[in-house]
Amino acid sequence: MNILIDQATAEVVHIDLGVAFEQGLMLKTPVPFRLTRDIIDGMGVTGVEGVFRRCCEKTLSVMRTNKEALLTIIEVFIHDPLYKWALSPLKALQRQKESDDDLETSLEGTEGEYEGNKDAARALMRVKQKLDGYEGGEMRSVHGQVQQLIQDAIDPERLCLMFAGWGAWL
Repeated sequence: MNILIDQATAEVVHIDLGVAFEQGLMLKTPVPFRLTRDIIDGMGVTGVEGVFRRCCEKTLSVMRTNKEALLTIIEVFIHDPLYKWALSPLKALQRQKESDDDLETSLEGTEGEYEGNKDAARALMRVKQKLDGYEGGEMRSVHGQVQQLIQDAIDPERLCLMFAGWGAWL
């Protein structure tokens, strides 16, 4: 649904930034992103242990090397009045419900109680921590940080809770 595929190169780009800056962790079932079996199967026989992991590690390494430029670009979002930084609990629940239905329901006015600049500053600080290698309060290598992200994204305990048809008795 939220993936753009270049028909000439087969390059895949995620185009839904609605839960960027760890807003996916605000959902009822918090996940950094969903790395389901269907997505992993599409990666071929190596799954997450092949090109995917190497690309993640290389990307994170390049981002760490250029973190000052990246943070400068992200800092512009703090002053953008059109970007909504806060994901209210109501909006989070609605987004999680809509993710399977591909609905575009707007909940205008539900985020008025959230202060955008504080949320933006928090998000910017968290991005800086990630670029410095801090994950879960611990300093991690590029490999360790990618490993943790992948483990969180494929955790069956989280993924099964997100599947609407899940029945523990099956």
